[in-house]
Amino acid sequence: MRWLWRWIARCILVFGTLAALLISPVIYTEIACTASPEFSRYSPIITDPDWQRAESRTLTTYPEWHIVHAYDDYARVLRDGDPHDFGFIRAITGFWTALCPLKERADAMGGMTGDSKMTIYTIGVSFTAELLAKAAYEETLGRFTAWMRGDARAPLDDVSAGQAAAYAEFLQQVPWYKWDFQRDALALRDTATDVPRDRERALALGIEYGVKAAYAEVIASAVEGIGADQLRLRSIVSGLSIEELSAVDGVSVIAEREEGVEIETDRYRAFTRILERLVGAGAELVEIAGNDEILFTAVSDNPTAAGALYSFPRQGYGDWRHLILSPVPELADRLRFLGELRLEHVHDY
Repeated sequence: MRWLWRWIARCILVFGTLAALLISPVIYTEIACTASPEFSRYSPIITDPDWQRAESRTLTTYPEWHIVHAYDDYARVLRDGDPHDFGFIRAITGFWTALCPLKERADAMGGMTGDSKMTIYTIGVSFTAELLAKAAYEETLGRFTAWMRGDARAPLDDVSAGQAAAYAEFLQQVPWYKWDFQRDALALRDTATDVPRDRERALALGIEYGVKAAYAEVIASAVEGIGADQLRLRSIVSGLSIEELSAVDGVSVIAEREEGVEIETDRYRAFTRILERLVGAGAELVEIAGNDEILFTAVSDNPTAAGALYSFPRQGYGDWRHLILSPVPELADRLRFLGELRLEHVHDY
């Protein structure tokens, strides 16, 4: 029995070490990435609790989008390359290093909400574990079967690349757990040929999709129990009449106020596209969800951008992403005169 207890102790040690490694970025972020609250004189226009949101949420929405961007980067790499060409560790470190300045600024705004902090740390640890497991496989058995295949891609290399691209696009507007992973697994089985690389891809990705499908059901049930996040957003804009605003696709006019017109729109990527249409039509932004500061991301060929909280390279694109915090009243002009920057996403609350 001694040998059994030794193996049990070793397993406990291994899993304990892995758990410590996974939560170490959380501990570091909590200890090292802090700032004192700053006094704000801003008086919000939108004060209805159903529509006013904590200002720090514009910052704490980014970590989820970092994961969305990572899947997009991964799809971009797969378009012409193989999974082992993707920098899994770089994607992981990008999540945690970007979170540090975001948390510091969120602390200055009054701190993260408890729900936001729990969500960020949970998805961060899950993202880290997922990519470490994927890296361990793709850098060993995955790389080996790609080497056996040679330079010519196998059919499932192209199928899986297409699935990755479709999934990355899906995540721009819809939660990940609503993706049909079982459909992708079935497509792999139906398309696979007898070449070793196809059999390996069908097995490895089939297992991955099966695990994600099971986890997605758990998350979907949890969300159903507590309720999904609000999918609409209200803002105050000026510079356009009610008739002009009503003509903008995606905009619902709520009321005319002294400071401007209150409108309601969709959130997420749709919100960015709506803002582009509003700004292009000549609108000025007064307030968004009761707040006067907002985060947006832009990309450029330059590794730095004026006023960026954080900048880092995108994989597969050869350019850089910049996280920029802007006063809401200045956002319209920032979007009109981006210069070398290309708008990627405006982070709502």
